[in-house]
Amino acid sequence: MSKKIKHQDPEESVENALNVTEQFIEKNKNLLIYSVVAILAVAAIGFAYQHLYRKPLKEEAMAQSFVAEQHFRADSFALALNGDGNSLGFKQVLKEYGSAAPKSVYMYAGVCELQLGNFKDAISYLKKYKTKDPIMQARAIANIGDAYAGMMDNKEALNYYLKASSIDNNIFSAAYMLKAAIMQEELGNKDAAIKLYEEIKVKYPQSMEGFEADKYIARIKQ
Repeated sequence: MSKKIKHQDPEESVENALNVTEQFIEKNKNLLIYSVVAILAVAAIGFAYQHLYRKPLKEEAMAQSFVAEQHFRADSFALALNGDGNSLGFKQVLKEYGSAAPKSVYMYAGVCELQLGNFKDAISYLKKYKTKDPIMQARAIANIGDAYAGMMDNKEALNYYLKASSIDNNIFSAAYMLKAAIMQEELGNKDAAIKLYEEIKVKYPQSMEGFEADKYIARIKQ
């Protein structure tokens, strides 16, 4: 004897599903309300932090570094770094504002320390400088190389000069490669130095470094 298959009315299925949903909401409405309120509260706190605290703090830090930048452009590196008694220097801006300070302050502070002969402090600041601008990032890396060279650590200086010269879209690559070649000479690696000078001639023939490469090669061969 065949069994009859009972087909449920689609409207009845929808109605049953709605009833189950309504029951769930009714049973858990307090939990759902608290969850929504919590989400809104977190969003409000995040908005307030970014727009009412973080953004004004960044603007204040930028304003505070303005005078230090003027000292920097005048080559008054000690004043730029430590302040002049009336305005903050880059060191104080970083200390007071931390991550809210412009990233460029790390670069400024690093170069100031480098110019003042404080090589370890220069390296510490410059390693914290990060930017998507290839020219500025390469410059920071090359400055780290200069700091290591100042400490007579020629191997580390060489590494950073090579790293700086390898960054794409960097118009100062030839200059950094020249510094790397000179470091190779200082390390007694004459063949490696000649190879770098030859590479400068091939890659950057119109640069000043490219024009002078033969002079450096001749000096080594003599």
